[in-house]
Amino acid sequence: MPPEETVPSHGGRLDVRTHSLTEKQSILPHELACMRSERYNRHELTNYSFIMEQQPLLDRPASCSSKASASRSVFTDAGFFSIITFSWMGPLLDLGRRKSLDLDDVPNLHDNDCVHGILPNFEAKLVSVSATGKYTGVTAIKLVKALVLTTWKLLLVTAICALLRTVSSYVGPYLIEYVVDYLNRSPRSPKEGYLLVFTFVVAQFIEGLSSRHLVFRAQQLGVRVRSALVAVIYQKGLCLSRQSRQSSSSGEIINAVSLDAERVADFNWSMHELWLFPVQIILAMLILFSTLGLAAFAALAATVLTMLVNLPTGRVQQNYQEKMMNAKDARMRAMSEMLQNMRILKLQGWEMVFLSKIMDLRKVEMNWLKKDVYTSAMLISVFFGAPAFVAVVTFGTCLLLGIPLEIGKVLSALATFRQLQGPINSIPDMVSVIIQTKVSLDRICSFMHLEELSSDAVTKLPGGITDVLIEVSNGQFSWNTSSEVPTLRDLNFRIQQGVRVAICGTVGSGKSSLLSCILGEIPRLSGEVQTCGRIAYVSQSAWIQSGTIEHNILFGTEMNRERYEKILEVCCLKKDLEILPLSDQTIIGERGINLNGGQKQRIQIARALYQDADIFLFDDPFSAVDAHTESYLFKECMLSFLLW
Repeated sequence: MPPEETVPSHGGRLDVRTHSLTEKQSILPHELACMRSERYNRHELTNYSFIMEQQPLLDRPASCSSKASASRSVFTDAGFFSIITFSWMGPLLDLGRRKSLDLDDVPNLHDNDCVHGILPNFEAKLVSVSATGKYTGVTAIKLVKALVLTTWKLLLVTAICALLRTVSSYVGPYLIEYVVDYLNRSPRSPKEGYLLVFTFVVAQFIEGLSSRHLVFRAQQLGVRVRSALVAVIYQKGLCLSRQSRQSSSSGEIINAVSLDAERVADFNWSMHELWLFPVQIILAMLILFSTLGLAAFAALAATVLTMLVNLPTGRVQQNYQEKMMNAKDARMRAMSEMLQNMRILKLQGWEMVFLSKIMDLRKVEMNWLKKDVYTSAMLISVFFGAPAFVAVVTFGTCLLLGIPLEIGKVLSALATFRQLQGPINSIPDMVSVIIQTKVSLDRICSFMHLEELSSDAVTKLPGGITDVLIEVSNGQFSWNTSSEVPTLRDLNFRIQQGVRVAICGTVGSGKSSLLSCILGEIPRLSGEVQTCGRIAYVSQSAWIQSGTIEHNILFGTEMNRERYEKILEVCCLKKDLEILPLSDQTIIGERGINLNGGQKQRIQIARALYQDADIFLFDDPFSAVDAHTESYLFKECMLSFLLW
């Protein structure tokens, strides 16, 4: 690259100047792109695999991997008898009886229950069912199909357990007539009595065992579904374009992760009721037909009538659910904005004004919630009276048809009605759950349809392949793709390894946009962008997580004490840590509320320096620090540590 090269932009001129590694400090530039030299000790940094562009929450931490290799999941090693009887839980329960359990006592999860085991399979299924091969082509049906294909084995196990429980629960009502006849008969055969008792006991044993396994497997299925959805939503949120970030608020993303994904996962408790309800109707009809004859069809007609009555009410409830979720999004958005700007609200005395706005939004949400609850009450009131209505219609038909009502037949029919009362009474809840799940699926799909950053905006090469770390050829970039004038145009430059580059320009000339095009965050209209190696990025406004200072610097990587202490020194943080009550273990509030701007910026710089990156991008890193600290950071970080 020439000693000095200009990069045109629509707002002014950017001076991209390449300084030699031995050049003394002459200016403190607003934007710096520092390419790290190979003079540091590589083998000391082999454990630092985290970079700013990766998603660490989706990766399996090294600590978890080592722990998993040392102690496998107890459920994985359990045998057939142990799984059937849940005896694999015995050692943990015995340990809990003797002492309080802590995290180290809890067995590891099965790989299929962890995010790193579920996500790749779910992503592959989601892409395969999508017509476009991307998340943007996902619909509610395709999302459900991908979830089914991902968890079909566990889904089949829960279906078998649910079927066994349902069939065994109707054995008792069916045998009541035979038991009454046996007790009224004289003489009685002992073998027949033993057979009836044995059948009752086996049916109850199967019902109890299948019920417990259904609950356990349904919880396991819910964990897998929720993990897959949360991971995909999180991954989608990382690659949203600038326009998508502006159109979707943080409240909508929070609701998608915490509420919508949870609702879809909880649907596994009700999904088997959809196909088991007809099965239970058939079983009940067979029992009633064997005892009451043609009067069983009157029971069927009464059951169908109670179901049809509530169909219009269900549609109204779905509309109320959608309105309520939209109102919840608006309230969450306002709450998030208020909490993020609480300092300004306190200084200006606007607390009551914004409280009034929040309460108005809450009233709107409560209004739709009230309508939804009233509609649910109507559904419940109808279906709670359904079993009595069906019984009256059935026995009335028997009287009209002249069918004799013997004690055994009446008891068998009443037991059947009581058994059928559960699924009939659960219909309102099932309808409500289906509606809520449908609304949540549509909301997740709407979020997945948001525009993403272009995956081919930057060609990323592994480190060490070439000495050219950044190269832009004939680049044209624009934040607004519909604009006739691009944000940056005619970009042509190449940055070699071990070189510092300062980007200077007036306000609004495109300095931050140039860094964004290297990161692939600005739409590329034409040209090529290529980077080689890992990138660490320091934004103009500090980004701080709620947690300890050490957590914010390490950011998911393992501790290297020597490197950590060195970074604290070069970032001028040791004096600040001496003042804090718990040093680097001090809890930082949300968005670093208990730190000043300079401290937050230096923690952000320390986080970038700690990563094993080949390219460091600094966007106005000294904007929040004083002149003395600015000079120290430039000398120690830019001119010294990056060559260490």
